[in-house]
Amino acid sequence: MSAIINDRPETALSTSDFYYDLPEERIAQHPVEPRDHSRLMVLHRGTHSLEHKHFYDIIDYLREGDTLVVNDSKVIPARLYGHAEGREDAKIELLLLRSHELDTWESLVKPGKRARMGMRMVFGGGILVGEVVGMVEEGNRLIRFEYDHDKYQNIYEILHIVGLMPLPPYITAQLEDNDRYQTVYAREEGSAAAPTAGLHFTPELMERIKAKGVAIVPVMLHVGLGTFRPVKVDKLQEHTMHTEFITVTKEAADIINARRAAGGRVISVGTTSCRTLESAADENGIIHPISGDTGIFIYPGYRFKAIDALITNFHLPESTLLMLVSALYDREHMLKAYHVAVEEKYRFFSFGDAMLIE
Repeated sequence: MSAIINDRPETALSTSDFYYDLPEERIAQHPVEPRDHSRLMVLHRGTHSLEHKHFYDIIDYLREGDTLVVNDSKVIPARLYGHAEGREDAKIELLLLRSHELDTWESLVKPGKRARMGMRMVFGGGILVGEVVGMVEEGNRLIRFEYDHDKYQNIYEILHIVGLMPLPPYITAQLEDNDRYQTVYAREEGSAAAPTAGLHFTPELMERIKAKGVAIVPVMLHVGLGTFRPVKVDKLQEHTMHTEFITVTKEAADIINARRAAGGRVISVGTTSCRTLESAADENGIIHPISGDTGIFIYPGYRFKAIDALITNFHLPESTLLMLVSALYDREHMLKAYHVAVEEKYRFFSFGDAMLIE
């Protein structure tokens, strides 16, 4: 299907209205062990109150009949280091963003000026070769990859040999276990970054949640630039989201719709699950099966149709993610909550602590 049109509510807000001061030491460099022992801030929108908990307490805020919607996309080792073909001194770095067709990927290339049409690059001593075959928006390149199809089933098999996990640039520490940048329910490979709200769940916690009568339903958004791309314009309505691929199956849509119609809440695990559901919902909040691109940009003024509550991490200043959570709970109260989180020494960003907005 074609790309979904951006849902752009009118607003007078500027990008700078979503700035907050964050000391560098509050940026988490390592994940908490066990996963569900991270902290949890619970925001009660009805009373404008908050609580300080741990993530394993999330079960106390879930009710029988609720539906927990998770993004089961799996992060691929999307960062590649190599060199121009025939020139080992001409170093190349790639970040694979999304697959356009078999073995052709939209990618960020550094240095970009080296990546001209037809330029070829070598990775892993030659087991993977890429060629620039196209230019796309904002200077990204389309790279067509070649490898021995008799030896390797697909490109993902090679990426697990030569690629590195694409940790965000604000994480400077080495990750000892790549699985800690995957959710325990990750299934379909294709993301260039983790849907990090889900990193707090353990298999044991998920079983306890199911036993309480809460359904856990997967949808899929392959995380790319759209989620993390910085807002470079002052007026929010002038920002354009990079599109990302989503899927909601008929089975998932039927479960969510039936349980919500019976009075249960839809609780999104992460902003990616939220954007997927809001893209799949009609004006009456009914979720429809979908498979295609979304460029939905949610910021204050947006009317949520699909979700009733959100589990999320603490996001970067002036980011589209902070704008999304500020649309669910107004900007002033959200920024006050972030100020409290800084004062209370919560851990921020991908490996940081969590928030429940209910």
